[in-house]
Amino acid sequence: MTDIHDLPEILGLHQLWLADDPAGCRANLAEANLSKANLSRANLSRANLTGAYLSKANLTGANLSRANLSWANLTRADLRGANLEGAYLSKANLSKANLSRAYLSGANLNEANLSWANLEGADLEGADLSGANLYGADLSGANLDGADLYGANLAEANLSKANLSRANLTGAYLSKANLNGVNLSGAKLVEADLFRVNLYWANLEGANLKGANLYGANLSGADLEGAYLELADLTGANLEEANLTGAALEGADLSKADLHGANLVGANLEGANLKGANLEGVDLTGATMPEGWDQ
Repeated sequence: MTDIHDLPEILGLHQLWLADDPAGCRANLAEANLSKANLSRANLSRANLTGAYLSKANLTGANLSRANLSWANLTRADLRGANLEGAYLSKANLSKANLSRAYLSGANLNEANLSWANLEGADLEGADLSGANLYGADLSGANLDGADLYGANLAEANLSKANLSRANLTGAYLSKANLNGVNLSGAKLVEADLFRVNLYWANLEGANLKGANLYGANLSGADLEGAYLELADLTGANLEEANLTGAALEGADLSKADLHGANLVGANLEGANLKGANLEGVDLTGATMPEGWDQ
């Protein structure tokens, strides 16, 4: 097993390898014990850190682009501002790690543990987070444009003002998550669990929420223009002042939902359940209503 005292030599040889110097050697730190190691601003691009133990390590500003960190233990590690572009972090443990403002574009975080991690302002564009555990994580202001979050656990996560445009959240678990002001335009949320989430003033234009669980969700002021909400459960949801222009709501359950002042111009509510819903001030111009609807 690599000794922490060998790091300077290993890093030196790695720099030569990155520069295509024949005297160099790729850093192989697989399963190395680097707990609490100071690797601030270290260049470990393309290094092998498979299964490495980096708990509480200082990796601020480090270059870990395209590095292999699968199965690595990075619990409570400091990765603020680190470059992890294209890094392989499948099944890595990043619980309570600080990844604030880190660059993770195109990174593979499949089934990684990011519970309670700090990802505030991080760039995760196009990252693979399918099956990842992001329970209680702080993703406020993060960029997740086009990211794959299929089946991810985002329960109680803070996604306030995050960019999730075009992201895949099919089957994701977002119960009690904070999605205040989030951008989910064009996102895929088929059968996602959004139980009691806060989507106040969120942008869901053109989003696919077919069969999603939005029971008791706060969607007041949200933009759902052209959104697909067929068979979605919106029981008791707050849709006050929401924009549902041209939305597809066939078979959706809107019982006891608050639609006060909502815009449903051209929306399709065929087969929807509106029992006990508050429709005061709702604009239903050109909307397709349920059979037997009696305003």
